[in-house]
Amino acid sequence: MNRTHDLCWMIGGPQGTGVDSSATLFARSCAAAGYWIYGRREYHSNIKGEHSYFQVRVKTKPVFCHVDPVHLLATFENSTAELHAFEVVDDGAFIYDPKVTDPTKLNLKPGVLLFPIPFTEILEEIAQATGKTATSLAIIKNSVAVAASLALCKIELSAMEEALTGIFTGSKAKLVSLNMQAATRAFEIIKAHPDFDKFNYVMEKPTEIPAKGSRYILNAAIATGLAKLKAGCRLQTYYSITPAVDECIYLEDQSEYGLPVVQCEDEIAAVNMAIGGATTGIRASTSTSGPGLDLMTEGLGWAGINEVPVVVFNYQRGGPSTGLPTRHEQTDMLSCVFSGHGEYPRIVMCPGDAVEQFYDSFQAFNYADRYQTPVIFISDKLLANNTICVPKFDDSNMKIDLGVMAGTDAKFDEDNLEAALTKFPRFKITEDGISPRALPGMPGHIYWMTGDEHCEYGHITEDPIIRIPMQEKRMKKLDLAASEIALENQLVVHNPYNAENPPITIVSWGSTKGVILDTLRVLKEEHNLDVNYIQLRMLSPFPAEELKKAMAKVKRAVVVESSFGGQITQLICMRTGIQIEHEVLKWSGRPISETELVAAIREINEKQSRKVVLSYGL
Repeated sequence: MNRTHDLCWMIGGPQGTGVDSSATLFARSCAAAGYWIYGRREYHSNIKGEHSYFQVRVKTKPVFCHVDPVHLLATFENSTAELHAFEVVDDGAFIYDPKVTDPTKLNLKPGVLLFPIPFTEILEEIAQATGKTATSLAIIKNSVAVAASLALCKIELSAMEEALTGIFTGSKAKLVSLNMQAATRAFEIIKAHPDFDKFNYVMEKPTEIPAKGSRYILNAAIATGLAKLKAGCRLQTYYSITPAVDECIYLEDQSEYGLPVVQCEDEIAAVNMAIGGATTGIRASTSTSGPGLDLMTEGLGWAGINEVPVVVFNYQRGGPSTGLPTRHEQTDMLSCVFSGHGEYPRIVMCPGDAVEQFYDSFQAFNYADRYQTPVIFISDKLLANNTICVPKFDDSNMKIDLGVMAGTDAKFDEDNLEAALTKFPRFKITEDGISPRALPGMPGHIYWMTGDEHCEYGHITEDPIIRIPMQEKRMKKLDLAASEIALENQLVVHNPYNAENPPITIVSWGSTKGVILDTLRVLKEEHNLDVNYIQLRMLSPFPAEELKKAMAKVKRAVVVESSFGGQITQLICMRTGIQIEHEVLKWSGRPISETELVAAIREINEKQSRKVVLSYGL
């Protein structure tokens, strides 16, 4: 028996049978035992029946992505066994129900250890002991599979009990003991198996057990929801669309914080309602995915010309059209930067992980208010649905910035209506492009809002003498934002091993951050290959000069992106003139794994391949 610092566990089954619950329980149990986890969730776009699966990667150190090989596959039905048996490594293990699965009929490697678990008998034992029916206890199969897995990994069952206690609270607390009865029986069965000590992926003991509350297990959808509450968002609108709906459902469950969450009839209504809310002075946002963002473009143009600080969160998925509704892609980037007729300033942010998504979501509202312009926040299915263990967020320095507001000391005087109805130059031409913002109803601050070009008071005009400086005023906000926003929020150079002039530099944006960082470690520690990584965190305004400086001495640049066309390659060339010749691309709807990216970067280093296309994953 060896001990390892890295384990990949998988469970699967028809949607609606508790796959997500099993994975959540396993992940939380491992975290309670002191390990770091990363969970990858894959599911079909129907509600029940189709196969879904969940991988949980467990490490003694922080982990940011998934790998392809499976060390431990746990199932309580046959479809997962048939589909994923080939992924189990030769010295891995397979936990299964012998009543529904025959391992001799599977594409298992010869060295895989087999651990049959009598799921039905365990449920019948619990049913007899509690006076319940075995059918009513069917969902407890999840706990049986998890407990058997923990036993094989030499993780104490007390960690699972702690996880169950956190999951089942209030009136459901009585379910903890019921699940633990089944878990204890499965734990004992595995420990009594003759091959118990032959499993080679027993986890090393963690270096420290974290204090309660010092780490979170979450995804970026929840991180965004937390940030919106922290930022004082007072209106959230949406039309139900994957994967954005996860964030909205989370916010609906936080009703005690007083944030109205409105499900609209379509995305056009959603963005216009959010714009209306932002116009009144409250912080408002809407969340959507690519198809919904397409419908919002005209509304965003209206917000742009009227300088309304609305925030739109776009959770990318596979396209075009309905495309791959529950799968991953990074193909909305150019659309976010350029979509819509005409020109207006927009800030486009693209965090790389759940931690950045928390802090950047908060900042998105500050940027919208400070620069009085729409902010488009790009996330995706990977970030929204995949879980990760992170240190507790530090919100001590998070301050709300409402930007430049007009004076509010004017009082309504019934005897002086003329003063109360004084026009206000809401769109006043200023040196930096920022005009004081007045809110509807302020005495002495009347102005007009239309979709047309306008003068400082909002009156429609087609006069070029007015049009030219007004458009310049709006667009110069991007120059101001570029000069004020901290460089580390626009572009970051990751060089964890302080390599001087490494042979390869990866350039990327968004959710590829996690797999790139883990890949850098593997390339250095296992292949003695130095690679650094330039991460773009803001796409508009684009940090062109900073990127030129960062790439000035780069020997071989490689773009990594989940797309067919390498959209960041195109944007970099457009903004800087730099043509990046090497690309690692994937557009199958599945995220890039550490396994794939390590192999791809090594191929580019050794063979100078121009393009490496990745395709692994069911």
